[in-house]
Amino acid sequence: MRPFPSPSPFAPHPLRSITLACLGALAGAAAQAQSSSDGGLETIVVTAQKRLERLQDVPASVKAFSSSQIEAAGITSTQDFVNLTPNMSFDQSFTYGNSFVVLRGVTQINNADSPVAVVVDGVPQGNQKQLRMNLFDIERIEVLKGPQGALYGRNAIGGAINIETRKPGNALEGFAGFGFGEGSTRELSAGVSGALIDDKLMLRVAGLSKRSDGLITNTYLGRKVDAVDRDDNLRLRLSAVVTDAVQLDLRASRSDVQAGATYDSVVLSGGPANLQLPRTSLFGRTTGRTDDASAKLDVDTSFGRITSITAWTDLVERYRGDLDFSNPVDLPGGFLGFGFQAGQGQNLAARMLSQELRFTSPDNRPTRWIAGAYYLGTKRDLETRAFVDTDGTLEQFDDPAKRLVTLAEHNDNRASALFGQVDVDFGTQWTLSTALRLDRDQREQTDLASGAQRSATFSKWQPKGTLTWKLDRDTLAYGTASTGFRSGGFNAPGIADFKSETLSNLELGYKTVLRDGTLLLNGALFAARSTNFQYFLVDAVRSAQIITNIDRVDMKGLDFDWRWLAAKGLEVDGGLGVTDSTIKRNSAEPDTVGNHTPKSVPYKVNLGLQYGTPVGTGLLATARADWEHRDQKYWHADNVAVSPALDLFGLRFGLKDAKDRWSVSLVGRNLTNKAYYADYNASKYSGLPYDLGWRATPRTVSLEAKVRL
Repeated sequence: MRPFPSPSPFAPHPLRSITLACLGALAGAAAQAQSSSDGGLETIVVTAQKRLERLQDVPASVKAFSSSQIEAAGITSTQDFVNLTPNMSFDQSFTYGNSFVVLRGVTQINNADSPVAVVVDGVPQGNQKQLRMNLFDIERIEVLKGPQGALYGRNAIGGAINIETRKPGNALEGFAGFGFGEGSTRELSAGVSGALIDDKLMLRVAGLSKRSDGLITNTYLGRKVDAVDRDDNLRLRLSAVVTDAVQLDLRASRSDVQAGATYDSVVLSGGPANLQLPRTSLFGRTTGRTDDASAKLDVDTSFGRITSITAWTDLVERYRGDLDFSNPVDLPGGFLGFGFQAGQGQNLAARMLSQELRFTSPDNRPTRWIAGAYYLGTKRDLETRAFVDTDGTLEQFDDPAKRLVTLAEHNDNRASALFGQVDVDFGTQWTLSTALRLDRDQREQTDLASGAQRSATFSKWQPKGTLTWKLDRDTLAYGTASTGFRSGGFNAPGIADFKSETLSNLELGYKTVLRDGTLLLNGALFAARSTNFQYFLVDAVRSAQIITNIDRVDMKGLDFDWRWLAAKGLEVDGGLGVTDSTIKRNSAEPDTVGNHTPKSVPYKVNLGLQYGTPVGTGLLATARADWEHRDQKYWHADNVAVSPALDLFGLRFGLKDAKDRWSVSLVGRNLTNKAYYADYNASKYSGLPYDLGWRATPRTVSLEAKVRL
């Protein structure tokens, strides 16, 4: 058995000509590379490798958004930046906080660890529910593609997302924003920052509050199922310069939500191309709260920087809603023909405490290194119930006489790691980077009904090696071999465990900036193999959400990003992502061999045009158009349920003060009002005698305004 897929990076594919054209552009770029100069594209600095570096100096496939790009593109949520990132998708479904991210074919699963490490201000986010977030007062977003286990640890098997919020400074500054859109959506945001003690103690406070009457109608109840009663967020960040060598960064945040849940539509025939509105007899609700606090201490010494990051999270989510996703008129025989309607609900509580200690050498040495240790302790309680619905109220969840199924569990998880990386320069052009991490994940589960316990330990060495060839300041090529690891774990009591997943990856990449800094081209080819690929399904009879494994999956593909300053004020950007993710062995479903993996999209194309020009005296008019093309989506391993390819269009027109003291924007998303399912579960995998589809957000048009101190 070969350790990696065939060296041939692509099988015949409808995008073959586009792929070859992209590679040809890269090859041509190599022949005419020029050094960038002032007046070109914005230089973006990232922390992808735990150091501050120019994006173009990082030997990895990274999609990054600076603060100016975030504002210009109107990025206010996780969904927004994922839509602009090739080889990445983000599906929201079931509850307000639930999401499924797919990066290079590696898939998010419910009630389990993410395949993508999410890090906010240096603090890893330890729960799936933390990926869906409102993005306000953000400095930078970085998406690292491919396994990042060496530096980011377990569950960075598909990649990593770094999000940096704005830091407080000496200057007194602030902002207030307001947005109003379809569905009576109202959004308020505000922030203030300044020095409590000049050069010593700085504070930044920012918040966002959102309300909406909703856009998707339950045609049985005559109510909007996606209404948001509240989505409130508050964040405080305190920076202290203790001495010239010691800095302390304290951060605290809270989010509080109440919104819709479980409003899937029943699809009796036609699959994902048959768009239906929800008709549940129970009006589902999600309530949730997340509290976070962290302390980051940096101590500079003559040998390097010592960094300590301590973080605490308390997360609660509860949902109640329909289990049969129907009503007495459409389903007179009741849930599974038992003669009654049924509801469901779940209580999730997770408490996490983490500690990272890292030692980083100075940047300006021919040999550089990072060494560290990490610990995460998690206590997670999960209670799931199915109940008889006789009166259409959610309070029936708490009625013992109406309970059909109750599953209750307590989980203790202790994860620890040791990691290190060494970069060695050979002359001015070559750098060899080697990294190694050992992750150990100890899990225990207690069935709260029977008292039965089970435990397991999962561990994995994750090596990484990268050779970088720096042709000149603005051009580099690299080759990487890396490994990722996603821990195994336990399903609900009485259901078999699932195995840990490992992924081995080979990648070749090229980055360059041309035409005096006005044209940026970044591309990468990758080939990977996943062992025990994890995926998710639902058993409605047991009211259980189940994680299981596919024995072997091979992946190969292309990442290509570009930006072009075509003329003064006119910037064009775009990207192409191709992922061929194929099941090679599946003992649970042998007939699926040769199929695409669950939730995979073979290719995705992005194109954005942005223009700004002075108008009048002291004013600047801006316009941005975005087009996203998604190939058809394969929802399950059997590849029977397939969503058609779709195109999404967005426009943004703005007027702002040239000194950026105020701005007004008219924003349109999904302007053609494309109807599609953001999540889909065929009956074979949902446990019900019909398919279920979760409607995506339709067209939205909103007016946004912001003022700044």
